[in-house]
Amino acid sequence: MPEPSLLDVRDLTVSFQPGAAAAPAVDGVSFALERGRTLALVGESGSGKSVTALSIVRLLAPGVLPKGQVLFKGENLLNCSDARLRAIRGAEITMVFQEPMTSLNPLHPIERQIGEILELHGARGAEKIRARIVELLEEVGIPDPRQRLGAFPHQLSGGQRQRVMIAMALANRPDLFIADEPTTALDVTVQAQILNLLKELQARHGMAMLFITHDLGIVRKIADDVAVMQKGKIVEAGSVAEVFAAPRHPYTQALIAAEPKGAPPAIDLAAKPIFSAEDVRVWFPIKRGFLRKTVGFVKAVDGVSLTVREGETVGVVGESGSGKTTLGLALLRLIHSEGGVVFLGRRIDGLKFKAMRPLRRDMQIVFQDPYGSLSPRLSVGDIVAEGLRVQNPALKFAERREIVAQALSDTGLDPSAMDRYPHEFSGGQRQRIAIARAIVLEPKFIVLDEPTSALDMSVQAQIVDLLRDLQKRRGLAYLFISHDLKVVRALASEIIVMRQGKVVEAGPAAALLAAPRSDYTKALFAAAFEIKAEAGAVSSA
Repeated sequence: MPEPSLLDVRDLTVSFQPGAAAAPAVDGVSFALERGRTLALVGESGSGKSVTALSIVRLLAPGVLPKGQVLFKGENLLNCSDARLRAIRGAEITMVFQEPMTSLNPLHPIERQIGEILELHGARGAEKIRARIVELLEEVGIPDPRQRLGAFPHQLSGGQRQRVMIAMALANRPDLFIADEPTTALDVTVQAQILNLLKELQARHGMAMLFITHDLGIVRKIADDVAVMQKGKIVEAGSVAEVFAAPRHPYTQALIAAEPKGAPPAIDLAAKPIFSAEDVRVWFPIKRGFLRKTVGFVKAVDGVSLTVREGETVGVVGESGSGKTTLGLALLRLIHSEGGVVFLGRRIDGLKFKAMRPLRRDMQIVFQDPYGSLSPRLSVGDIVAEGLRVQNPALKFAERREIVAQALSDTGLDPSAMDRYPHEFSGGQRQRIAIARAIVLEPKFIVLDEPTSALDMSVQAQIVDLLRDLQKRRGLAYLFISHDLKVVRALASEIIVMRQGKVVEAGPAAALLAAPRSDYTKALFAAAFEIKAEAGAVSSA
């Protein structure tokens, strides 16, 4: 008889409201995964991918009981005792989540967090555990691992935090590794490194991998098999080569075809500058010793100059830790910086908090994680109206509601949903809410900090179209911070490439994308378009 699959999921069904008319979040899903192979679950936000993965090790909310069978090495995990599940989790089955900053404890150094995983599953002896932690950090590519043992999560870049999460997942040499969007928030070069690392570790340890993603280029790069999910069901499954070469289901065909399209408007050199910066510097002091003396500086932004005109988008690209977000915060005067910053013809770099407050309505920011930037305690209407209450307190309640309704409508949301809360919306809808909050005051300048990185491909395309339409109608100036170069290409007329706080290369987007000059820019573009080229080759096959 053939050896049974390592993981065999049969007719898995998950309902968050049992007995209600709402469709199940996961509806009769079945698939099998063999040792040493990678299965990718793909689909849009809300398709049931993550719920399926969480159901395997029963990490769903209390009271939510999956139905069906999840056979792991022949044992049905849905019928296991809690004690048996605790023995399996972190040892035989491990999981890495999309956002490592919310998965890692901000109060503990990484040595303690990895050590806990080892101790829970039987490791003993402080020196032995420390040696294993160093070995794991070396294995996942953390430089100078002994020097980083005492580092806290906020002291690591996004890519380094994700590597720590992978080290934790590999600590006890699992048989099944579940990766839930592990590269979504990472820049293209780190993304490529993490994917190569996972493939190398899989080959070394012989583990099976369940990889959840919305990026079909990544699926082509890492997976052996693919299952496409829509509305809780698997609508198509098979080998990656077969499914991508000849997709049968219309939804699969639409997913493969979806990507940001179009081009930015032509640059009007006569347009007035909205924002300009000259030799902006943000240096964070490094303090050591009992007296906390300054022994050096982290030069997060080091001598950056730029100009953003009315109706123009300037894209800022670079790896994690290159200073992109710090630059955006410095321009908005949300952190202290040195150098000249001019907004609407007025020098603002020396202004205090109180003097800046009237200018805030004309400069806004949209953050990368809409769920983290939207208060869970406020309704959508209250979130969008918050700026109006601060900047225009004379407005009556009905007038505020009308302006909020228009902002929601402009971003493609139903105004009748303004009394609902953020958790009731999908990721794409939450990002639209964040954009509505930014435009409700009719600003002149918006910093967009990775606004599409956590969104699936079809929603990315919608958000790009929305941003381009708003810019055209309102004459908005954007500083667009992103690691997704195909999104930058669709929006930005100028590109600034940053590395270690400095501008490596800058110029018109079309010229820069066609012929990058610096080796760093060439490597950055190669990492981005290697994945894209593979996806494009598949979609044209």
